[in-house]
Amino acid sequence: MILVVSLNPALDVTHHVDGVDWAGVNRPTQVRAAPGGKGLNVARTLDALGAEVMLVGLAGGVVGAAVRSGLRASGVAARLTDIEADTRRTFAVVDTGRGEVAMFNEPGPVITPGEYSRFLATYKEALTACTTVVLSGSLPGGLASDAYAGLIRIAASAGVPAILDTSGEALRRGLAGRPAIVKPNLAELAEAVGCDAGWPSPPDRSAVLGYAAELRDGGAEAVVVSMAADGLLAVTPTGAWHTAAPPVAGNPTGAGDAVVAALAQGLTSGWSWPERLREAAAIGSATAAAPAAGEFLDDDLARARVSVQLTDLEHALCPSFR
Repeated sequence: MILVVSLNPALDVTHHVDGVDWAGVNRPTQVRAAPGGKGLNVARTLDALGAEVMLVGLAGGVVGAAVRSGLRASGVAARLTDIEADTRRTFAVVDTGRGEVAMFNEPGPVITPGEYSRFLATYKEALTACTTVVLSGSLPGGLASDAYAGLIRIAASAGVPAILDTSGEALRRGLAGRPAIVKPNLAELAEAVGCDAGWPSPPDRSAVLGYAAELRDGGAEAVVVSMAADGLLAVTPTGAWHTAAPPVAGNPTGAGDAVVAALAQGLTSGWSWPERLREAAAIGSATAAAPAAGEFLDDDLARARVSVQLTDLEHALCPSFR
């Protein structure tokens, strides 16, 4: 079983508008609300891929009740610890005319020490039945920035490898727990190593390799960087690769979470790194092609699987990457 931790889940609300007027009234052609946040997207993708998955996290208030209800309807197994404050919402405005998406993410609730202690009890119990744990998303208020490092160490003591997908200080401090895989995007990677410069398009692979190596030096066993339409770049103990599927039009929200789901499935199943990366690129592409976050169509996934290209970057490595 794969255990997914979502400490700051959300109710994702998506509006589709044909040409957004930011100074006027907009009438969406489609509105959808569903449980979301990075961890929930990962769990939903794993469930759709046929993996056995359990979601643990925190939820409260009217919005938390809607998240619980949505999870029950989706069939994703979940054990969410009750909190007093309201779970957050995220809003995506999909401009179908321009092919652009704007995101509005609320910060989330403040967690009390007692609430987190109850969560920890649930987490430790769930670890006894799982083979991989995924720690995904931002940390809510009230938790220390090294909370993920602590959860990774608890998992390690139970013999369970961890995948970390977060940003900012939570990512930097989380490296100290020595996760098996970290999955930043380009902006998160640059922030983690203290680089404020923007990325060219396409990004400089040598620079990405160097920054990923810094995260490995900081404690991560492997680093997989998602680069949107430019695919994935991975630095691992056995080599480095770049992989990508042809770009697609749709809603890229949740595509990175689908990549994490594929990496978790590959780690649990014992796949080689090339196998993991091919599947991760394919499921990320299929998810980006879907209109709603965290979903994909089987036909899109089948097409993406046959079109994925994998490049071995071993020739570009220096000893510091190994």
